[in-house]
Amino acid sequence: MGAVTAQRDVVAGGPFDPGAGAAYAAWREAKLAAYPEGLAGHTVEVRDPRALTPGEREALLDRCRRANMAIYVSGAVDADKSIPRRLGEQLGLTRLDRNWLADDDGISPIRVATERVAERSDYIPYTDRPIRWHTDGYYNDAPRRIRGMILHCVASAEEGGANAFMDHEIAYLRLRDADPRHVRALMRADAMTVPAREGGEGTARPATSGPVFDVDPATGCLGMRYTARTRSIAWLASPDVLAAVAALEALLDAPSPFRLEVALRPGMGIVCNNVLHRRDGFVDAPSRPRLLYRARYHDRVGG
Repeated sequence: MGAVTAQRDVVAGGPFDPGAGAAYAAWREAKLAAYPEGLAGHTVEVRDPRALTPGEREALLDRCRRANMAIYVSGAVDADKSIPRRLGEQLGLTRLDRNWLADDDGISPIRVATERVAERSDYIPYTDRPIRWHTDGYYNDAPRRIRGMILHCVASAEEGGANAFMDHEIAYLRLRDADPRHVRALMRADAMTVPAREGGEGTARPATSGPVFDVDPATGCLGMRYTARTRSIAWLASPDVLAAVAALEALLDAPSPFRLEVALRPGMGIVCNNVLHRRDGFVDAPSRPRLLYRARYHDRVGG
């Protein structure tokens, strides 16, 4: 069975099928009833992310089942890249996305790029500039879709650098409640195109088109690929898609009890199913620049 056919079979009649009213209503009711409240409801204290207790592991999985993300607070403040890797392994995250800007181990140190890694300075995560709403790896093709992610904080900025997060299922829910045509448009296979990138050996990428919302054929779970940037994206020039994009932008910019605002401190992090997120600009402390470790996965949390 082809990938396209398999996805259609999963979508049809499920809660994310725009035409399946009863299934969506049941999913919506359960989603909102179980959703954690505020930052405290999303946060789990762990002693050491490298060696979770059964209770800590279940608490993280529980938050991700209900909200697609969990914030953890720990005493692991050392610059140890095994922290996100071992944490991921305990939560079913094993297939690292070894993108060309990551280190050889697949973990990316997110900090302001220096001359030694000048190629990273062309990409906003490796600067001190703000980052608009996006999901990670929105430019990846379907076989390499990013489903899970970990951000672990080693050092925070002297000023600024806070993140905001929103569960992509909540974004879907609110868009569908506003107008079902919005989610139908954003599930079009040609809704969003990432232009080709020309670069040196091993860095070029062809143009890729795909939906914003998709259903993972392996799990039946909703995924999302999105960026609010305008230079790196081309939207289908159709009234339905452009209206849906405008509605999504307005939703993300409006105050919402579902938007999680957090300034990650050393030892803190987020494990998630590649939810929507953004970052404020920041100013580094000269003696200890901001440093986060980022691990991207082709798996969802818990498999």
